[in-house]
Amino acid sequence: MPSSCLLPGACERSETPRHDHVACSLIVAASRRTSVYLEIGPRRTFACAVEWPGWCRSGRGEKAALEALATYAPRFARMAARTAITVPRIRVGDLEVVERVSGSAVTDFGAPGVIPSSDRRPLDAAAAGRLVVLLGAAWDEFDDVVAGAPFSLRKGPRGGGRDRDRIVEHVIDAERSYARHIGVRQTAQEWTDGGVTLMRGRIRAVLGRRSDGTPPVERGWPPRYFVRRTAWHALDHAWEIEDRST
Repeated sequence: MPSSCLLPGACERSETPRHDHVACSLIVAASRRTSVYLEIGPRRTFACAVEWPGWCRSGRGEKAALEALATYAPRFARMAARTAITVPRIRVGDLEVVERVSGSAVTDFGAPGVIPSSDRRPLDAAAAGRLVVLLGAAWDEFDDVVAGAPFSLRKGPRGGGRDRDRIVEHVIDAERSYARHIGVRQTAQEWTDGGVTLMRGRIRAVLGRRSDGTPPVERGWPPRYFVRRTAWHALDHAWEIEDRST
């Protein structure tokens, strides 16, 4: 097994799927090159795997962003192993840049904030189901990392950084804001009664539908981009919590 494999052993055997409704036809061949798009801002560049929402990393320039994306491959593969979807083996040289988009202030602030053309593609039932499963796995990964983390996290060199529960609040608040971009809203009473579980159930219901690739609501986000941004945010903070746990 080459050391560059995302998850040793996972490419040769099927992991026990947490979401057993995923059809075997959704499994991705391990030998396929990985398409990447680059979101290029004045100071920061994001490299994002086109077919793997949540697997996005940034760097100072294209080369640094691609190297960061490859470095985080084992962590992303650990998340994907929660599903029946096989992640491809990857080396840095296997990353194929298929699109470049101009970034914005959001890019330099630290989030992938521009919708690439690849995220405006239509979704059939199988593709929509795949997105729902990958987003669910990202949520599960975040929840499990939080459950195993201490309350107080290691501070940065200047004493900055949120503690665990503040990060959780931040991620959930962001999801509530993101959800509006696909038409999912909750009243105060619904949030009190159903909270995150109700919200995520409604998000899954919207994302599980066929789509022509346009946003479900005016000035909203296409489903593919919604999943990419939401999964990235959950995983980015899950990995932050891991790195800052004492």
